Amino acid sequence: MQVILLERISRLGQMGDTVKVKDGFARNFLLPQGKALRANETNKNKFEGQRAQLEARNLERKSEAQEIADRLDGKTFTVVRSAGETGQLYGSVSTRDISDIVTAEGFSVNRNQVELNQPIKTIGLTNVAIALHPEVEVTITLNIARTADEAERQAAGEKLDSAEAIYGDDINENARPDNFFDPNEEGEEA
Repeated sequence: MQVILLERISRLGQMGDTVKVKDGFARNFLLPQGKALRANETNKNKFEGQRAQLEARNLERKSEAQEIADRLDGKTFTVVRSAGETGQLYGSVSTRDISDIVTAEGFSVNRNQVELNQPIKTIGLTNVAIALHPEVEVTITLNIARTADEAERQAAGEKLDSAEAIYGDDINENARPDNFFDPNEEGEEA
């Protein structure tokens, strides 16, 4: 189906472009969301008449998104989750979790604005892209840890994805056989 884009859509085109898309994408997303019009003569004339208004509205949205991006760029958010000794989370951090965390800090971010290729399943520092507007993208850092104390240690550059990092370097010292058996003690013979 041929459509006229009413705003810039990533991987598709700029405002005013006439592009061919799959029918389902047009019917289920582009047309109901008001992001495109069917490409016919009536709609082309309608678009040309409204072009100045659409560009002004797009510029206004872009400037609002840029203000939020300036405050949000490079910020670090701490996420406390339970995880195993190797750093595997007992679950994952999804786009909904990220949008909730960022919104709790006073920013307006929807989960569909968070660009996450795959869910986060390990502790550590992770960079996440947020598209506030099709032309404005910002990167935040998530500090995923088991506790707030571990998050501070992780922010300082320490890796916490091993048992030694959790319990300290003496974990192997305490597991030596001579700590369990007294060599001077005579064993009972049966």
